[in-house]
Amino acid sequence: MQKYLILFSSLSILGYEVSSQSPGTLKIRNYRATNEKEIINEFVSLLSIPNIASDPVNIRKNADFILEMMKQRGLQEVQLLYPKTNDAPPAVYGEIKVPGAKQTLVFYAHYDGQPVNPAQWAKGINPFEPQFANGAIDKEGKFFDNSSGLNSYDPDWRIYARGASDDKAGVTTILNAYTAIIKSGLTPSYNIKFFFEGEEEAGSPHLNEILEKYKLLLQSDLWIICDGPVHQSGKKQIVFGVRGDAHLDLTAYGSKRPLHSGHYGNWAPNPAWMLAKLLASMKDENGRVTIKGFYDDVIPLTVAEKKALAEVPSVDEQMKKELGIAQSEMKGKSLVESINLPSLNINGMQSGNVGKMASNQIPTTAAAVLDLRLVPGNDWQRQQQKVIDFIRSSGYFVTDHEPSDEERMKYPKIIKAIRGSDGYNAQRTSLDLPITKNVIDAVKSTTNEQVVLMPTMGGSLPLFLIEKTLNAKTITVPIANHDNNQHAENENIRIQNLWDGIETMAALMMMK
Repeated sequence: MQKYLILFSSLSILGYEVSSQSPGTLKIRNYRATNEKEIINEFVSLLSIPNIASDPVNIRKNADFILEMMKQRGLQEVQLLYPKTNDAPPAVYGEIKVPGAKQTLVFYAHYDGQPVNPAQWAKGINPFEPQFANGAIDKEGKFFDNSSGLNSYDPDWRIYARGASDDKAGVTTILNAYTAIIKSGLTPSYNIKFFFEGEEEAGSPHLNEILEKYKLLLQSDLWIICDGPVHQSGKKQIVFGVRGDAHLDLTAYGSKRPLHSGHYGNWAPNPAWMLAKLLASMKDENGRVTIKGFYDDVIPLTVAEKKALAEVPSVDEQMKKELGIAQSEMKGKSLVESINLPSLNINGMQSGNVGKMASNQIPTTAAAVLDLRLVPGNDWQRQQQKVIDFIRSSGYFVTDHEPSDEERMKYPKIIKAIRGSDGYNAQRTSLDLPITKNVIDAVKSTTNEQVVLMPTMGGSLPLFLIEKTLNAKTITVPIANHDNNQHAENENIRIQNLWDGIETMAALMMMK
C-alpha cells in the first residue's frame, strides 16, 4: 500500500490528476518515470544517425539500429521488408502474438526525415547532433550541455534534431510502450505488428510494392499511425483521415535570352508577370479556388464527423497570434473547416534574381510548384487535370517539354506543366466503427482532458494504399507538440510529448 501512496503522491507533484486515469496508464507512467535516462539515451542515439531518404548508407544504419531495438525487446519475425526492386529503403518489421487475441493491430511510424540545410538551423546546432534546450528556443529557451547525463528530465525541455518529432518520436514511443507493458506485468489485448517505413518523406514511392509483396504478413484489423502533432490546444487528438497530395511543376516562357528591362520593357513579354497573374486568377478574394469543378466531387462529412468538428476547440486566434498573421486566407472558414476542403497552394516561385543579385533584366522563364491537397472524393490525377484545363482556358498553350522555336512563334503564351507522378488520394475511416470507438476509449483513459476527434488531418499520408491493398482501416494518433518545426529548421520534440506518447501507445495496445 505504501508504494502506491508514494506513486500517487509523486504523480500529483508532477501535476497529474490521477482520479480518472486507468490503473494501466499509471503503471506505464511509473515504469517510464524510473527509466527516463535509458529511454532518452536510446532516442538520442537514434536521432544521431542521419536519416535523409536519398542517403542509402545512413538510411540502412537507421534500419539496422531499429532492428536491434526490436530484437532487444524480444519481438518475433524481426526483419527488413524490401520492395521488389530491393534497392529502396526497407521497412522494419516485427510482431508479437498474444495468446487468445483474436484481432491484430499494426503500429506504423517512419524513420526517414526531410532534407536539411544546417545553415538555417540555430547557431551551433548540427541537425544530427541532438541538443537539449530548457524550452522552445523561439520563446527564450536556452540550449544546455547534457553530456554529463541526467536521470530525470523536465517535461517542458526540448530535444532539437532532424526527425525528433517527425517521426523518430513515433518509433521510440511505440517500442517503449510495448516495453513498458511487458516490464509492468501487463499484457497486450491484440496481436501486434510493428511497421516502420523508410521513405515516407520522399512520398512513399515503394510502399505499395512492399504492401503487395508482404500482403499475407501484414494482414490486420487496424493500422495505428503515429505521425504528426497533437492539437494546437495541447490536447491529445485522434485523426480519422488524411488529405491526399499531388503536385504540378509550371514554367512560363518569355524571350529565349535575358533582356535589358530599359531597352525592352513594355514590349517583351515578362514570364514573371504572366505566371503571377495566372496563379493569382486561380483564387478569389475569399481564398476559394476558382478552377472549374475543383470542389465538385468532395464527399460531404457525415453527421458524426460534423459533430466531431463542432466539438474541436477553436485555436484560430491563438494560431494567428503565434504565427503573426492578421487574417486567414479563407474568409469565414475556421482552421478545421479549411483543412476539410481540397486546397491549392504555391510551394515556391522563381524568376530572375533578388536582393544583392538583382539586375535590370526581363527574365526568360518563371517557375512555380503547385501543391494540391485532396479530401475524400477527389482523385489526384483528375485534380491535376482540372488545373491544366484552367491554364488552357486562360489562353495558354500547355506542353510537357521545352518549347521549340516553331511553338514559340505560334503561341504567344506558353506553359510547361509537369505532373508529379507520386500523388495519392485522401483516406478517411468512419467514426462509427466498433474498433474506432475502442480507440477513442483507450486514448481517453490516459488523460483527464478532452480528446480531440478530427475527421481529417491537414497533412497527407499514403494511407489509402493500406486500405486499398490490405483491406485494413487506419487511424492516426499523433504525439508531437504542434510547434515542433517539422520539415523545417530547428525541429524539436517536447519531452512531455514523448512521455504522453508512450502512455497513449500502450493504452492502444491494451484496449478492449
